[in-house]
Amino acid sequence: MQIRKIIHIDMDAFFASVEQKDNPALRKWPLVVGGDPDGRGVVASCCYAARSFGIRSAMSCARARRLCPQAIFVRPRRDRYKEISLAIREIFRGYATAIEPLSIDEAFLDITDNPELPSATWAAEAIRRDIFRSTGLTASAGVSCNKFLAKVASDMNKPDGITVITPDQALDFIRRLPVRKFYGVGRVTEKRMKDMHIHTGADLLPYSREELTARFGKAGRFFYDIARGIDERPVRPRQGRKSIGTESTFAHDLTDSSEMMSILVQQAGQVSRALARKQMAARTLTLKVRYPDFVTVTRSHTTRLPITSKEDIMPHLPRLLAATRAASQGVRLLGLSLAGLASRRSLPRQLSLPFARSMPSTFSGLFSYHENHVQPYLQQRNQPGRS
Repeated sequence: MQIRKIIHIDMDAFFASVEQKDNPALRKWPLVVGGDPDGRGVVASCCYAARSFGIRSAMSCARARRLCPQAIFVRPRRDRYKEISLAIREIFRGYATAIEPLSIDEAFLDITDNPELPSATWAAEAIRRDIFRSTGLTASAGVSCNKFLAKVASDMNKPDGITVITPDQALDFIRRLPVRKFYGVGRVTEKRMKDMHIHTGADLLPYSREELTARFGKAGRFFYDIARGIDERPVRPRQGRKSIGTESTFAHDLTDSSEMMSILVQQAGQVSRALARKQMAARTLTLKVRYPDFVTVTRSHTTRLPITSKEDIMPHLPRLLAATRAASQGVRLLGLSLAGLASRRSLPRQLSLPFARSMPSTFSGLFSYHENHVQPYLQQRNQPGRS
């Protein structure tokens, strides 16, 4: 069987690095890209100097400032980050046709079938060099025979480094790898593994596939394979946008259910307009709720008929909100997203014609007054366009 050549490229502190590139004066300070530290802002990214104080992504900006009072806070400029990300992807296309972006600042490349390249290591170094010449930014790279190893490797020599794990090194590397480095192992799973005396990849080997599946569900099968160096996941180029969404973080926790519903109705309008602009329909509606303690939950509903308008969304909102603890705990963030997207041209002809969709009369009062109530809350902070 042919040995694959997989590269994982990960930009170093991407948002913060872009800000420092565009404004060199920021290089002198611990830099945090995020919201207002006097409000409810969250860290989107930070430079390595700021990380040395314990600041991390998704941390509240208020806590980040307590950890590092001298830190400089700047608001994200997502259009600028996207512009540079697209330029970096053009560089990728010079080396690989199979490119799988994981986010705005990282991607897998499969160069197995590119005989013109001397080696995967050479290609990874060339890509990092081209990125720096083109953007002035540094990237770290991992090179190996599968996606799991390439991604782990890219994190081992940051920033501005490269790590290569050859096929004959793979099994020994995995045996020594702490389980917290395994994809899909968060704090809860790590604790469960440690309770089973599983601390490294080697500790997984005595367990059968059935035992790990019984303990960890589908992830158990993945852990079983990875402990043996098996990861056959292909590098899959993304096929267009997967979801359309919007979310709002509030300056003060919302505790009134009618206010929450007003926000959601406004968001339903936002996502439905985005859907119409792209001439898409959706099948799955997802509500995102973040409580004051930063615990985040989602509730989803897949519809029988395609979602094409705001009116298709609104009847589902009360039930989705009621399925959370928002009414009792309050919320600091609300969001709506649509997934299962398809072109409206692909829908059956009769579904593209106007037709009535009924709404229970008990909901009509909730939706009649939202325009007068929602703006003061959305003005605090709005983050449209997540995909």
